Amino acid sequence: MPNYQGGCLCGAVRYICEAEASAQGACHCRDCQYIAGGGAAHALTVPTDAVQMTQGAPVAHAKLSDAGNRVTRFFCGACGTHLFLRNAAHPDRTSVNAGTLDDTALYSPHGHMWVESAPRWHRLEADLSRLLREAA
Repeated sequence: MPNYQGGCLCGAVRYICEAEASAQGACHCRDCQYIAGGGAAHALTVPTDAVQMTQGAPVAHAKLSDAGNRVTRFFCGACGTHLFLRNAAHPDRTSVNAGTLDDTALYSPHGHMWVESAPRWHRLEADLSRLLREAA
């Protein structure tokens, strides 16, 4: 079973997750573009109860997504690193930002979501699946 460990840029917030990822992919919705600085947000989806904080605690920001679901994003309050996302429609799942992993080689995207919102300059890998909108 994978042992995902990671944290924020400044080191104030750290986490561990010992669980299999049920999905790994890139989201191109507008909210994720803001979070990622223009491109897609890359994340692994894991069971919420498997994510344990080992140092510090993230701050939360919630809003309604384009799909109409309440989405809460978790950040480091000191450096602003986006760590996690939780969708109220799926409270048992947490998306872990792939860039926060200590070993980013553990991330292997299976596909793209919300490709209809992707900027025209963003290149999508031809061998990965594509969903026009968010999967339910």
